[in-house]
Amino acid sequence: MNKMESFEKQWYVLHTYSGYENKVKANIESRAQSMGMEDFIFRVVVPEEKEKEIKNGKEKEIVHKTFPGYVLVEMVMTDDSWYVVRNTPGVTGFVGSHGAGSKPAPLMPEEINHILRSIGMSTRQHELEIGLGETVKIIEGAFAGLEGVITEIDEEREKVKANIDMFGRETSTELDFDQIDKI
Repeated sequence: MNKMESFEKQWYVLHTYSGYENKVKANIESRAQSMGMEDFIFRVVVPEEKEKEIKNGKEKEIVHKTFPGYVLVEMVMTDDSWYVVRNTPGVTGFVGSHGAGSKPAPLMPEEINHILRSIGMSTRQHELEIGLGETVKIIEGAFAGLEGVITEIDEEREKVKANIDMFGRETSTELDFDQIDKI
């Protein structure tokens, strides 16, 4: 292992040909699997936002790329994983790399957390194993430090509903998976 390698999962930004973001995402996921890099290359994200547009009197949902020409990849930066990703068709390079074979700088946790939340994704990197009726600790947000009892779990949206005790009254609130932890 050289001094540039660290075995920590971090997020990096790739520059791609505009319009090829989803193709690059599919290519990276496919190459990670076919080249045995699943332990080094994890989530690949094309940040998008949905917008309602009215055309000819009909409401339509349009998907816009939040950062056209860019793809986010969660990976462990090694010589091999770096090679696989940067040589993926459609990838023109890593943002934050100074060229001449230098590895790129990862995104700061605050940056990636903000981006993932803005597109409705969880920042949690591991599965949260919780069940209905379990008590959880709220670790982030307006209710940080309080405990709540899970009343509903929405795996798809990575959200839970929990009852918390506020001023002696039970109040229901919706929380993201990354706002809670098991006790």
